[in-house]
Amino acid sequence: MENAEVRNAEARWAEMFRALGHPVRLGIMRRLAAEPETCACDFTDVFGLKQPTISQHLKVLREADLVITHRRGTQICYSVHPDALHELTATLGALTPQPADATASRASW
Repeated sequence: MENAEVRNAEARWAEMFRALGHPVRLGIMRRLAAEPETCACDFTDVFGLKQPTISQHLKVLREADLVITHRRGTQICYSVHPDALHELTATLGALTPQPADATASRASW
């Protein structure tokens, strides 16, 4: 990747991680992973929050491209965006340090 592409990708990843940095949004993502196609109204009971607060959290997740929506009648249902999670998993994998030589690591103890 070129420098501009790398910066754009890093900004996108940072936005995704920032969106996941709130306990309610992380909880929403965990719930969506277990129960795809969950309607926005279902989260109010789960988190004990009012609909406008849930809508704001879902908006942040949508803007970070972490969730996808599907309209079912008058309801909007949410699911985890699989491509986004694959991208974040690869990003975290790239941050994982490579194992050092076993003898070198023991020498530093």
